[in-house]
Amino acid sequence: MRTLNHCIFIALTIAMLGCKQKQESLDVTVYETSAAGNKLQKVETTTVAGNVTSIQLLPDQEYQTITGFGGSFTESSAHLLNQLGKQNRNKVLEAYFGENGARYSLTRTHMNSCDFSLTNYSYASVDGDMELEHFSIEEDKNDIIPMIKEAMALSKDGFKIVSSPWTAPPWMKDNNDWRGGKLLPKYYDTWALFFSKYVDAYKAEGIDIWGFTVENEPLGNDNNWESMHFTPQEMTQFVQNHLGPKLEADGKGHIKVLGYDQNREHLKEWVDVMYVDEAASKYYDGTAIHWYASTYEVFPEALQYAHQKAPNKHLIQTEACVDAEIPKWKDDAWYWSKEATDWGWDWAPEADKKYHPKYVPVYRYARDIIGCLNNWVDGWIDWNMVLDRQGGPNWFKNWCVAPVIVDPEKDEIYFTPLYHTLAHFSKYIRPGAKRIGFNTTDGSLLVTAAKNPDGTIAVVLLNMDTDPKNVELSMDGRSQQVEISSQAIQTLLVKQLN
Repeated sequence: MRTLNHCIFIALTIAMLGCKQKQESLDVTVYETSAAGNKLQKVETTTVAGNVTSIQLLPDQEYQTITGFGGSFTESSAHLLNQLGKQNRNKVLEAYFGENGARYSLTRTHMNSCDFSLTNYSYASVDGDMELEHFSIEEDKNDIIPMIKEAMALSKDGFKIVSSPWTAPPWMKDNNDWRGGKLLPKYYDTWALFFSKYVDAYKAEGIDIWGFTVENEPLGNDNNWESMHFTPQEMTQFVQNHLGPKLEADGKGHIKVLGYDQNREHLKEWVDVMYVDEAASKYYDGTAIHWYASTYEVFPEALQYAHQKAPNKHLIQTEACVDAEIPKWKDDAWYWSKEATDWGWDWAPEADKKYHPKYVPVYRYARDIIGCLNNWVDGWIDWNMVLDRQGGPNWFKNWCVAPVIVDPEKDEIYFTPLYHTLAHFSKYIRPGAKRIGFNTTDGSLLVTAAKNPDGTIAVVLLNMDTDPKNVELSMDGRSQQVEISSQAIQTLLVKQLN
């Protein structure tokens, strides 16, 4: 017969085991976006049966410090927001910059016009004005600047801005055209002055510029829209002897200068020149890249090489979009299906066509961001934040897709699944986070992880399979099981351990 003391002992033992069980569980909050309809939906953790993918977090293995995630302030996006009613305009900006939204932390804008402008324009429109006495950002004051300032007012933590020129004004170029051609050497100092004056003009509007790329797509775009060509040697000579010294002399040496700013397949030849020696690399703070070389390939070897060439400098993705497409309106299923094509589907050289098959837009985004993070990229910026149902406005009719599509005539907005995909990273991996190591038993489940400044750890998973997967997340002897739906992205936010 059991005594009372014996029963008490058993009860205490069970209670202690229960406490131990709780102590050994990770405190994990899970958010999911899926083809089945979840949109950053909070889902419950669970104990799962069957095959389980093991993901072990290694918080002591630290890699790059995260600069941020976000999108771009283009004249097209800002112009469209101006046409919306106040309620929908605010809804879009809140969704990108508000505390309950994607919390964008790293953004980009264009200096002078680009293809996603309403027309060609330059801040230095007077021919031969070598001292830029007539420099003016008046063109930006109706659209871009108000959009940036409203975003600043909504952003609790603030965000960084990278500014990029597509071209110098035609009068500074050897072909006197908006498209193609090269900057004439006699205008190198004038063009460097242009960057400095731009900083001052935006500062006068209450906007600080964090960094520049020297030139958007210096290899050109077949002279389709604004462009200006540099070789790696020419760009480095301009930065080393003109732009860098000018910014330094004007008290703007803290502003980041990012070289290259085009596709990853040429990265090696550019960083070899940019970082050939201390004199060449002195004024470069990092390298900017785009993703258009492939709809699926991350080019990890190129990214690794660029990091190893300059391990203390930035490696930032500055542009990405679903290009060569007219947006699908309120059709979530399309963004989860293998239907999209890009410029390379039709126009890539025969040897490169293999890099441009039809693709799933959501996978392209999530797969690329995860692959970039796992290969030393510290910032990732999308292209237009807002476009219309045509994929513009774009003066060249170079239609593209944005995460938010609007119909200004009907004052309607559509948050595509691309918006939620980006938010899985921007909302939960914050500036100053450190990417950390992990081990996984399932190579088909894509994973990245980062430790935030507040101690939380954000783990992002991408399941491209048509079946759900069971996952056990473990760290420091604690674990938690979750199920990720088929065709889904999850962010697992692990609470700081005491």
